[in-house]
Amino acid sequence: MALIRIKNLALQTFIGFNPEEKVNKQEVIINLEMEVDVPAHALETDDPEGIYDYKKITKQVISLVEEGRFHLLEVLTHKILVLVMENQKVKKAIVQVDKPGALRFAESVSAEMEARR
Repeated sequence: MALIRIKNLALQTFIGFNPEEKVNKQEVIINLEMEVDVPAHALETDDPEGIYDYKKITKQVISLVEEGRFHLLEVLTHKILVLVMENQKVKKAIVQVDKPGALRFAESVSAEMEARR
C-alpha cells in the first residue's frame, strides 16, 4: 500500500448560490489523499505497469471542477470523492475542498469527506 497525496490543487469553478457566485468563477483548493495498492512487481522492477495513475485522476478532477456548477461545497466534495473511488486500486480516499474568502473573518471554509472499501 502507498499513501498518495495531491496537495493544494487550485482551480476555478462556479460555487455557491448567491447571484454573484452564479456568474463569477471562484477559487477552490483541493487536497486529495488516496491509499492505493502498489503491485509488488512495480516495487521490484520500477515498472509503472499496473500502478495507480495520479496524473490521470488529477486531470479528471480538474475537468469535473472547472466544467461544473455547484451550489454546495459538500456536493462538490462528494462528486470528487465518488470520482476518486471509481478506481478499484483506491482502498481509501479523503477529499478536502476549501473555498477561500467564503466568510468575512476566516481564511476559508472547507468540506472534507472520506470513503473506504
